[in-house]
Amino acid sequence: MTVDRETFDWPSLMRLGLGTLGLPPRTFWALTPVELAVMAGLAAGPASMDRSALRALVDQYPDGSHKDDD
Repeated sequence: MTVDRETFDWPSLMRLGLGTLGLPPRTFWALTPVELAVMAGLAAGPASMDRSALRALVDQYPDGSHKDDD
């Protein structure tokens, strides 16, 4: 992600992170812009894993303690 330093809206980001999200300053300044966008709901994250996807992973990578609960 490239940031144009002349047009980057720091005041709005600070209001969002420190005000709306209530992040402590140390946490806010440690975030990347992408992390802040995801926390604010401005960026789409990966889809949630449903039961069938979890089952496929368990079947693909068994750990020996799996019991079939279907």
